[in-house]
Amino acid sequence: MELQEYWEAIRTKVCSNCINSDGYANCRLDPTMQCALQPYLALIVKAVNRVRSDRLDDYVSEVRAIVCAQCKYQSLTGKCLLRTELDCALDRYFPLVVEAIEELNTQTKPAA
Repeated sequence: MELQEYWEAIRTKVCSNCINSDGYANCRLDPTMQCALQPYLALIVKAVNRVRSDRLDDYVSEVRAIVCAQCKYQSLTGKCLLRTELDCALDRYFPLVVEAIEELNTQTKPAA
């Protein structure tokens, strides 16, 4: 699966619902801020694809270990001001991100 396919699935499901969107999946985020979804896409996909669970907490643990650990906004102690202030798009829309990735994986899964 190509990362671009994952990005389009996430953009369709998440960006159109984002508070920083114009309602058509076009980002209107302040240029001084960076949405975590696109720059960390490869790590996000890796984290989600490593988990098979009905529990969102399992996905959250994996994304914290793989993605958040690489993010410049997270401290060495695991604290993140963006998450605390609800300004991290990955954290805010994570259930939709997981849903988009899992749906794409299901749609493109080869028939057995």
